[in-house]
Amino acid sequence: MAVGIFDSGLGGLTVLDAVRKRLPDVPLVYFGDNAHTPYGVRDADDVYGLTTQSVERMWAAGCDLVILACNTASAAALRRMQENWVPEDKRVLGVFVPLIEALTERQWGDNSPPREVEVQHVALFATPATVSSRAFQRELAFRAIGVDVEAQACGGVVDAIEEGDLILAEALVRSHVDALKRKMPRPEAAILGCTHYPLMQEVFQEALGPEVKVYSQASLVADSLADYLERHPKMIGDGQDSQFLTTGDPRTVSNRATQFLRRKIEFSAA
Repeated sequence: MAVGIFDSGLGGLTVLDAVRKRLPDVPLVYFGDNAHTPYGVRDADDVYGLTTQSVERMWAAGCDLVILACNTASAAALRRMQENWVPEDKRVLGVFVPLIEALTERQWGDNSPPREVEVQHVALFATPATVSSRAFQRELAFRAIGVDVEAQACGGVVDAIEEGDLILAEALVRSHVDALKRKMPRPEAAILGCTHYPLMQEVFQEALGPEVKVYSQASLVADSLADYLERHPKMIGDGQDSQFLTTGDPRTVSNRATQFLRRKIEFSAA
């Protein structure tokens, strides 16, 4: 049994790397639905169908605990999956939870009434599907009051990163930050609501300015997972081997993943 990390493409590898550094002895299975990436331009039902299909494959690989390291899947499918689909002996977690916890400085299980938080003006950069779901705003509203969230759909960024065109990705990031600033000139914090975006974190920070605190998900998710596994040790099995699975062409995906993480990655067919 291993911990599963799922993404529509390669972005979740940023989460995998952070988890490996935080929990080096936990076996991991990474699953990329590269045949259907990107999810960010799909409708909610399509995202739900692809995500449940992929998670079932990860359960078959021995992953009783799966992290949706895909903000689009977390936004469009996770709540529906948890309410109606996930069996009692399995767990599916999303990347939004640690981010909301960090921003509101309260634990997910804290069900006290919403209260004021220090940050009042938040910029959210995410895929079109994540933005249209309004999932981040909904979860934030359960826990905080008076927070103004301005969302910017960052079309094209994921595709550019997946293709390895970081020059285009940087240009798109700067364009999207400019568009956000026209709507919210002085954000106090910025959420990088896609696991691809940590690769562009320095560009986001430079374009936003040093006074804006930029929240990236990988390290937050790794710390949250460590805390969860400490409280639920049975979710860690006695597996030893990590593996990388893809619905795409393994050779192509392996080459792109190696370029993405700058270390050798070998994917197998899912």
